[in-house]
Amino acid sequence: MIAPETLARWQSALPFWMSFLLLPLVWFGAMQGGWALLLPPLVTWQLFAVLDGMFGLNLENADPQTPDSDLKWYKALTAAWVPLQFLTLFGLIWYVSGAEHLNGFEKAAAFFGVGVVTGAVGINYSHELMHQSSRAERWLGDILLAMVLYSHFRSEHLLVHHRYVGTPRDPVTARYNEGFHRFYPRVLRQCWHSAFRAEKEKLAKKNRPWTDRSNPFFRYWALQAAMLLLALLLGGVTGVLLFLVQAGTAIWQLEVVNYVEHYGLTRKHLGDGKYEPVQPRHSWNAAHKASNWLLINLQRHSDHHYKPNRRFPLLQNYTEADAPQLPYGYPVMTIAAMIPPLWRRVMNPRVRRWRQRYYPEITDWHAYNKAENPLPR
Repeated sequence: MIAPETLARWQSALPFWMSFLLLPLVWFGAMQGGWALLLPPLVTWQLFAVLDGMFGLNLENADPQTPDSDLKWYKALTAAWVPLQFLTLFGLIWYVSGAEHLNGFEKAAAFFGVGVVTGAVGINYSHELMHQSSRAERWLGDILLAMVLYSHFRSEHLLVHHRYVGTPRDPVTARYNEGFHRFYPRVLRQCWHSAFRAEKEKLAKKNRPWTDRSNPFFRYWALQAAMLLLALLLGGVTGVLLFLVQAGTAIWQLEVVNYVEHYGLTRKHLGDGKYEPVQPRHSWNAAHKASNWLLINLQRHSDHHYKPNRRFPLLQNYTEADAPQLPYGYPVMTIAAMIPPLWRRVMNPRVRRWRQRYYPEITDWHAYNKAENPLPR
């Protein structure tokens, strides 16, 4: 176990800061054009897949009782990313919109690369920030989400996903045998409605209408409108189009990760709309060292759902005895998810073994596969 005094050293936090190297990389690609535009997605996906193979697994766990005061370098990381992403995104909108050395395809490619970074890193950091009790950190998370036009993710994630994961009420629990290309349009449609309904119901419990100004959707809409207006002022119509390219790419990055995290894993229906409590076995775990550096331990997802308030350096790794394991880290698994026959070949046998291990008493999985069990109460 990693002791608090070891965790508190800046050297321990340093590997998690490597994501910041992606920011000059997208600038380099935009200034060079041509082949250099391939660097951001290649480094984010392929290089970290190679590094996972080189560095192997990290099975060590930090002391979960480590106080917040010993985590300042980790907290600084997520806070520092916000202004740097903002300056990179809007600085590139200004630069690329008027760049004469880039043709239209290259401009779009540059912002595809930006979207890979704002999605794989930015949304992931917003996820860490939104789970904290600090109002300032939650605001930083909202700013990151507004930069990709996906502000409702905070409401959907905190009020719906964590509460109903592994049940028919959670849109982002990917169903067994559901390919990503069916999953993606479904969650885009369902998650927004699910998030809005959750906030509306929350207000109704206080006898307030959804139009009450405390509804965070008003903040979401205002922040998103401000981002679009800034893109328009800096780059005109071209700037808005480039902004939309990166936002769409970032949203796709988020949802393909959501697809991987819970594919085929369901909580047992106990009858009458009641479900078993969330356990580490209801999320896929991955202990791959390099990609966990890049994704600030997001792949220790089994523990995140079991203890949602833990900061990322304290998330625990689980063995096969307690949680199902992915064969590779997210960089490889998200690419596999884009090829449904390959995905089913790799993952369906693992889901079936998981079912036999934890729920041998369930012989008919049809209702689970089709999300036809009763909605949780």
